[in-house]
Amino acid sequence: MTIGGSAFTGDSSWAARGACVTMDPDGFFVQGAEQHAVKAACGACPVRTECLADALDNRVDFGVWGGMTERERRRLLRRHPHVSDWSALLRRAEQQAVGG
Repeated sequence: MTIGGSAFTGDSSWAARGACVTMDPDGFFVQGAEQHAVKAACGACPVRTECLADALDNRVDFGVWGGMTERERRRLLRRHPHVSDWSALLRRAEQQAVGG
C-alpha cells in the first residue's frame, strides 16, 4: 500500500509503483468484512511483496498492506519471530512458488 498519490510523483521507490497509488489511503484502514474487498486491490499489484515486507519489517499495526490485514501480519510475525529481513524471505518464497 502506498500513502497518497501526488506525494510520490517522480519517486522511484516501490511505493510509487503500487496499484493503490491513486486510491484513497483511508480506504486501507477499514475493519471486518470491508478488509476483504480492500485486499483484492493488492492482488495484482506489482509491488505487493515489497509493500508486505515493509509492513512486516516495520511492524505496522494498522491497515491492509501487501494484501494482508493487521491480524494476518501479527499471526505471521508470531509464527516466525526469528525473521529479520522479510523482503529476502518473501522474494525467496515467491521464486519457489513460480518454480524458480
